[in-house]
Amino acid sequence: MGTLLSLVLGLHGVVHILGFLQWSGVFGALWLVALVALISAALLRLGRSTWWWAPGLAGLFLSQGLILSAWSYAKLGTIVNVILFLPALAAAAHARFERRSDREILALLERAPQAPPAVVLAADLVRLPPPVRRWLDAAGVIGRERSSIVHLEQRGQLRTRPDGTWLPARAEQYFTVDPPGFVWRVDATLMGILPVAGRDSYAEGHGHMLIKAASLLSLVDAADDKIDQGALLRFLAEIVWFPSAALGSAITWAPIDDTHARATLRDHGLEVSAIFEIDARGRVTGLRAERYLGGGDGAKLTPWIVSCTEWRWLEGIEVPTRGEVAWELPAGPFPYYRWEIFQG
Repeated sequence: MGTLLSLVLGLHGVVHILGFLQWSGVFGALWLVALVALISAALLRLGRSTWWWAPGLAGLFLSQGLILSAWSYAKLGTIVNVILFLPALAAAAHARFERRSDREILALLERAPQAPPAVVLAADLVRLPPPVRRWLDAAGVIGRERSSIVHLEQRGQLRTRPDGTWLPARAEQYFTVDPPGFVWRVDATLMGILPVAGRDSYAEGHGHMLIKAASLLSLVDAADDKIDQGALLRFLAEIVWFPSAALGSAITWAPIDDTHARATLRDHGLEVSAIFEIDARGRVTGLRAERYLGGGDGAKLTPWIVSCTEWRWLEGIEVPTRGEVAWELPAGPFPYYRWEIFQG
C-alpha cells in the first residue's frame, strides 16, 4: 500500500510538467515547484521518512491552487489531489501524535533518579515469599544493578471486542521504576488499510489512554480514577520484564502458597494488587487481578488475566517474551492482546 501511494504521488507530480510546458513566467514556474514537491514527497515516502507529508501537503495545496486557476485545462487533477490529501493529512497528524508522546516520554525520564542504581544482593531477597525469591534468583538479578529506566519493543495482535478481528500491531514502551511510570505507544492497522495509533501512560498517580484512527479521530480518550487504577495495575503486572522492581519499597509481597504470591503496589494514594503465579523453575507464568474495564461511571472491576508462554534471556535477565492478556467476562474469556517482546 505504501509503495502504491508513493507511485501515485510521483506520477501525479510528473503530470505537472504539462503545466510547466503550457505556461511561461511565474505561473509556469509554480507548476514546476509543485512537481518537485510531490516527487520529493514520493521519494521520502519510499525511503520510509516520517516527514514525507510536509512537501506532500505543500505540493498538493499548490497543485490545487494552480488547478483552480486553470480549471478547464486541469480540473481532473482535483480528484487525485483529494485522494492524496487524506493519507498526507493522516501522516501529519501521526507525526504530531508522536511528538506529543515524545514529550511525555522525555518528561517521564526526567523524573527518574539520577543516582546510579544499587546492586541487587542475595540478602535483598530474604524478606520475599519463597516463590518470589525463586523467581528473582532464576531470573538472574542477583549481582546486577536494579532496573531504573527500561525500554522495550513489542509486536503482537490486538482486538477491541470478543468477536473482533485481530489487528497486527507494533509498540514500544518506556518505564521508570522509581517512581513508577510508563508511556506505551502502539501502531496498528484496521482492515489492512486504516492506521490506528494508541498511547497508554501512567505518571504521578494519573493514567491516560488515547486511541485515534489515522491519528485524527479519537476512538478512546479516557482519564479518570478508574483509568488511574488500571494504569498502575498494568505497571505492576509488567515488572515481569524488569524483575528487580519487585524489590521496590512501594511493593509489598504476601505469601499464598509455593507457586503464588500477592503483590501490592502503592503510589500517590492509589493501591493495586495482583496475584503472581511462579512455576517450579522460577518463571512467572501469569498473574490475576481485578481491574476496571475501561473508564467512566459504567466501568466495573473485572477479572484481568496475563499469561506468559515463552521466556528468553535479554541483557542478562530471563524474562517472559510472549504471552496474552485477557478479560474474564461473564460470557467467557476475552483475550484482547497477544504480545511478544523482541528487544530489550
